Amino acid sequence: MEFDWLALQKRAHEEFAARIAAISDWEAPTPDDEWSVRDLVSHVVDEQRWVPHLLSGMTVVAARGRLVPLGLDLEAEWHRYSRSATEAWHSTPLHQEVHLSYDTVTVADYLREQVSDVTIHTWDLARANGRDEQLDPALVEAAWSIFEPQKETLQASGLFASPVPVPDDAPLQTRLLALTGRDERTPLR
Repeated sequence: MEFDWLALQKRAHEEFAARIAAISDWEAPTPDDEWSVRDLVSHVVDEQRWVPHLLSGMTVVAARGRLVPLGLDLEAEWHRYSRSATEAWHSTPLHQEVHLSYDTVTVADYLREQVSDVTIHTWDLARANGRDEQLDPALVEAAWSIFEPQKETLQASGLFASPVPVPDDAPLQTRLLALTGRDERTPLR
């Protein structure tokens, strides 16, 4: 299936922004065991800070030198960096190479990775704040198309918990979350 990843990036950012706007407790725990809501949002905002620099052709080392510390108003920081990342995605050829910390990939590959990451963390944020956990079905399908082929290496990467067993006929969102170590059936601690 073909996806319009630029449109999906915009949608993923809208979904994450809606969950940020609904935060009632910045110190609440999240499905990411070691992170509070503040930590989770900081992580996703931080990922967006890198995008314009890396898409401009900078190396990770050069980009690091251009980053400024995040401000205390993480919702405002999200809007700032989401906007600059979105502009960068739309102005950079998808076939161009980008230098990441672990490899050199195409802009299209980096975009797919970022959309999938924001999608998963949108659910994490919704779960942490007791908000609507239903993700946009197009985002779920797109993220599944990225994560499912990597199922054997996700946990080994150290970025994801062990997959959660779910039935093969479970809804796609349930299977996606389970693949990334998240269990919809288990409440937060």
